[in-house]
Amino acid sequence: MNPSITPSNSIKSPPKSPSSSTSWFSGIVRGGRNKSPTSNMSGNSTISASGSGDFSGSVSRKNQLRGVLFKYGPNPIQVAFKSGDFKRQVIFIGGLTDGFLATAYLEPLAIALDRENWSLVQFLMSSSYNGYGTSSLQQDAKDLDQLINYLINKEDSEGVALLGHSTGCQDIVNYMRTNFACTRAVRAAILQAPVSDREYQSTLPQTATMIDLAAKMISEGRGSEIMPREADPCAPITAYRYHSLCAYNGDDDLFSSDLSDDQLRMRLGHMSSTHCQVIFSMADEYVPDYVDKKALVERLCRAMGGAEKVEIEYGNHSLSNRVEEAVNAIIDFLKREGPKGWDDPWN
Repeated sequence: MNPSITPSNSIKSPPKSPSSSTSWFSGIVRGGRNKSPTSNMSGNSTISASGSGDFSGSVSRKNQLRGVLFKYGPNPIQVAFKSGDFKRQVIFIGGLTDGFLATAYLEPLAIALDRENWSLVQFLMSSSYNGYGTSSLQQDAKDLDQLINYLINKEDSEGVALLGHSTGCQDIVNYMRTNFACTRAVRAAILQAPVSDREYQSTLPQTATMIDLAAKMISEGRGSEIMPREADPCAPITAYRYHSLCAYNGDDDLFSSDLSDDQLRMRLGHMSSTHCQVIFSMADEYVPDYVDKKALVERLCRAMGGAEKVEIEYGNHSLSNRVEEAVNAIIDFLKREGPKGWDDPWN
């Protein structure tokens, strides 16, 4: 979710040295053609990159994650941080305004993943921090594909699991629809707080007027131009991205409760081929009071072909008040691996 397109008083809402040898399925990838509450960056946690392979038996010290900081693509923003030194990776995809250490559960999750022989990868993409307003789900998909390609070719990855928080859930759904080459390496998807930006924004007084303006700008061929500051007092946002997030049937409109079952299946049905878990916070502050949360999460899971449902009672949007439950749910899901296991992502 997006803290920045709300009024300022209403905030909402990553070792080893690269291998010189290529992955056993890198040739396929190289031959392929590319057809949130406020981030937890208050200074309470820091990111520490240690020497290659120097984990001293742990990925974490108090208020630190230890690992490797690396570039996965040519653009300046394309930087990632890997905790743990394993060939299976959980890739965390944050929501709007998010970056490194976006949620409180990431540090304990990294420790728990290390015990299960998984690495945690956090990465910056074009839409990270204040970049969301001039980016798109399509650009996020390209960044994510480049990251997975790097992990395959440089880290000998044996497959990844995608963990999305808030609008990061939209990124996962969109990425899995692209059929980019590296989507075949995705063995599981976890959607934590897949809620509707549109429904939350509809509760704010300026939204209707700004949607009309965005639609007008798009009709005039000015979709890439920046909206007035009133649309988003915290970051520049294009007419296209504002409309995508806030308007009915926008590109980001994937989880709204007023969508019919058929509409949800059209948006989410392709996820049925991926081992999926939906973690829903039953006290999510960015789901309007009129929404029946239990009914919504049931409908989302059904639209995805029977995704696993996890309801966190009293959990807030980022699960900062239910960290242990969040970590346990994720680890339990990964340990069960799904029907195909993790041996061959290309099979």
